[in-house]
Amino acid sequence: MDKVRVGFIGCGFWANTVHYPSLARMDDVVVAAVCDLNHDRLKETASKYGIERSFSDYRQMVEEVELDAVYIVMPPHHLFDLTVDCLNRKLHVFIEKPPGLTRWQTESMARTAERNGCKTMVGFNRRFIPLMMKMRSMVEEKGPITECVATFYKNMGGVEEPYYGGAVDVLTCDAIHAVDTLRWLGGEVRELYSSVRKLHSRYYNMFVAIIQFEGGSIGVLLTNWAAGKRVHTFEMHAKGISAFINPDEEGVIYKDNRSEGITLSTKDAAGSDEFYIYYGYYQENRHFIDCIKEDRLPQTHFGDAVETMELVERIYRTAL
Repeated sequence: MDKVRVGFIGCGFWANTVHYPSLARMDDVVVAAVCDLNHDRLKETASKYGIERSFSDYRQMVEEVELDAVYIVMPPHHLFDLTVDCLNRKLHVFIEKPPGLTRWQTESMARTAERNGCKTMVGFNRRFIPLMMKMRSMVEEKGPITECVATFYKNMGGVEEPYYGGAVDVLTCDAIHAVDTLRWLGGEVRELYSSVRKLHSRYYNMFVAIIQFEGGSIGVLLTNWAAGKRVHTFEMHAKGISAFINPDEEGVIYKDNRSEGITLSTKDAAGSDEFYIYYGYYQENRHFIDCIKEDRLPQTHFGDAVETMELVERIYRTAL
């Protein structure tokens, strides 16, 4: 196909921050219709991006407008019914993380997509950050990754119930980014040890895991939502080489015991100072569109997301 016709369900802050501007840069994408229950947001988004058709009912949108794919960007506890409906209408589907509330929901969506021959994708954008991809490639030039670390710290302050009033837990909703990135770096999981705790809180907000992957490498997960501030970093190690990465700023690679490292800023790696580009959102959207056009499976399709959701469950199960 020359152009991919997209319908968009959701005109919220995050969709307007990273997804609409990403698709607007692509000459081979037409955002043909948009849907939201909030009339003001709907009108503003349609006007800003020149979208001709707007709806308050997504069912009317997918029935009246010829579409190839649908973006469903909304809270995870609202995803399932809309996603399954769109898949049963033979539409390719992109959703944000997490892919539903449970592994079971994700598995069900994956089976529905397979039955209908649909391409699907979950927005695990850390895999698509240019700095992360560049430094992973540099590390693996020296050999396979032997150790990887993902840290994610935040301070939730006085929030009584996290994420949508308590609809989704910390690990599933947000710290899942660190979990998925470890899978991306290490591969499939053989076994793990984990600790899950409530720090100064009535809900679980600290998650630590040591993971042994099938290929022999080791992964370490360090997350804590009662820390001093947001810190999100990664490490990758192979024989004679180490990468230390802060995707918000820069990465440093050390090789062969040399005291001076190779430093690359996240903006230079992406060739842009636009957040949605240097933090991997444009790249993940480009990947989804390319996979539709080339009839291939996206890297973070629903079936792959099942494995990340299963790892989240295992971290809880092993600890508790």
